[in-house]
Amino acid sequence: MTESKIQTKEQATQQVKQWQSEGKKIVFTNGCFDIVHLGHIDYLEKARNLGDKLVLGLNTDASVSRLKGPSRPVVNEYARARMMSAFEFVDTVILFDEPTPKELIETLCPNILVKGDDYSIANIVGADFVIANGGEVKTVALVNGYSTTSIIKKIKDLD
Repeated sequence: MTESKIQTKEQATQQVKQWQSEGKKIVFTNGCFDIVHLGHIDYLEKARNLGDKLVLGLNTDASVSRLKGPSRPVVNEYARARMMSAFEFVDTVILFDEPTPKELIETLCPNILVKGDDYSIANIVGADFVIANGGEVKTVALVNGYSTTSIIKKIKDLD
C-alpha cells in the first residue's frame, strides 16, 4: 500500500540515510498540496527528475490554516498525505507542523532542495543549510494558470 510511504520524521531520516548510503541523490520539497491539480503533478515530477528519490514535506492541517487562512485546507492532512503517497514519483511523505520546513530539512539533510520558480534561491528556507552541506538548491518552472486558490475561486463563482 502506498500508505507506507507516509513516514514520521524519524522513519524518514533512517530511510534517507539508507538511500544516501546506496549512493542515491535525495530531493526534498514541501508544500500544502490542498486541492491537487496539474501544476502540482508537473512540479513534483520535475522535482523527482532532479534526483533518485523525492521526499515531500507536507504541511499539517493546522499549518495550512496558519498559512492560508481559517477556511483552508479543503482536504484534510491524512487524505492529502495519501494522495501524495499514491504518486509513483513521490517516495516519502512527512507531515510537519512548524511554520517552515527548516527543521525537517536540517534533520533529513537532502542532496537537492527544490521549490517552484516563483521563489528565488536566496529566499528558499533551508537553502543555506543544504548548500553548506554540499547539496544543491534548484527551482523548477511552474505551469501557468494553475493554483489551488484559483480553483477555489472558480468553484465559489459557480454559486
